[in-house]
Amino acid sequence: MISLAGRDILHSWGKFVFTGVGLGLLIGVTLTMAGVYRGMVDDAKALLDNSGADLWVVQKDTLGPYAEPSSLPDDVYRSILGMPGVARAANVTYLTMQVRRGDTDVRSMVVGVVPGGPGEPGQPGYLIAGRQITRGHYEAVADAATKFQLGERIQIRRNLYTVVGLTRRMVSSGGDPMIFIPLKDAQDAQFLKDNDAIVQQRRRTTASPAFNRPGVPGLLDAVLASQSINPSVNAVLVQTLPGYTAEEVAEPIRRWKRLQVYTRLQMEDLLVRKLIATSAKQIAMFLVILAIVSAAIVAFIIYTLTMGKIREIAVLKLIGTKNRTIAAMIMQQAVGLGVIGFVVGKIAATIWAPIFPKFVLLEPGDTARGFVAMMVICVLASLLAIRAALKVDPAEAIGG
Repeated sequence: MISLAGRDILHSWGKFVFTGVGLGLLIGVTLTMAGVYRGMVDDAKALLDNSGADLWVVQKDTLGPYAEPSSLPDDVYRSILGMPGVARAANVTYLTMQVRRGDTDVRSMVVGVVPGGPGEPGQPGYLIAGRQITRGHYEAVADAATKFQLGERIQIRRNLYTVVGLTRRMVSSGGDPMIFIPLKDAQDAQFLKDNDAIVQQRRRTTASPAFNRPGVPGLLDAVLASQSINPSVNAVLVQTLPGYTAEEVAEPIRRWKRLQVYTRLQMEDLLVRKLIATSAKQIAMFLVILAIVSAAIVAFIIYTLTMGKIREIAVLKLIGTKNRTIAAMIMQQAVGLGVIGFVVGKIAATIWAPIFPKFVLLEPGDTARGFVAMMVICVLASLLAIRAALKVDPAEAIGG
């Protein structure tokens, strides 16, 4: 049986192919948007994986340390170490900022960790070059996405750091590459005021009558000294002993230490549900809009092609061609257009995904669902052209 749809496509193949390429670029954008969302979720999971923690202990009644600010005394980890089921506990700070590199800035998440080897909570789990942080000051391990090189000097706040190690896929939930520095330096970077602010604060403190009482010697000196100390961290990362579930270890800490504790499942849900929820809604809206635009393009093109061959359709009707044959021809053209567009879109998305500013994760499941959705859109979009074709009067083949 001769394929009427195939013959018609070959007759105007240039218009058909170029239309399919244009539609394909639109489909490529749609697949990329879905990949951006998948990438955001994967970034959030990578952040939790890279922390090496089973539990996150943060300030009570907060969603810290990623979704909200959290502040804890830096000696809390000692008491947590004595809780049942705790294998390791380490302080950590997180600060998203612009890191100075020569004359340019690199947006990064600066992570303050206790110097030590891999396996410690907060430490990068692996390196692709160099070594871990071993000194208490002025060393850094950077993610390769920062483009920093071993031995390079970078500036964080007022201090310079030497990059001693490089890692990969260590990112924040927003996709910013991480830079690891010693905890004490990170505390200074996050909590220490600049020199002018310290001087002004000390002047106000000295001028206050409350700290110049004769009966309390040394009080003013103690207060001034405390203003130069930064005993705060954002969270305590906890690793549990084998044989204990995360909730079994978390509950006593919540009860007796009066702190907020999140398990891995809770933290993952918090990041996806709270931190990237708005972005997910925006991407969903874009996907809906792109689907509508794709349907409109297919409908317009197929309708235009159909209206361009009214005489041919009338001839087919005159020689006794059944309506379902004509409808099948138009629907096959729409599906063929969708297949060409989807292939072009998939290839385009695969090519530009690695150079996209955000991490794009193209999952096979999303590709399969996108293909099915595209076929459904093409079938529905062809209905308008089918309806117009079936109304054609066979007499037009003679009268035209």
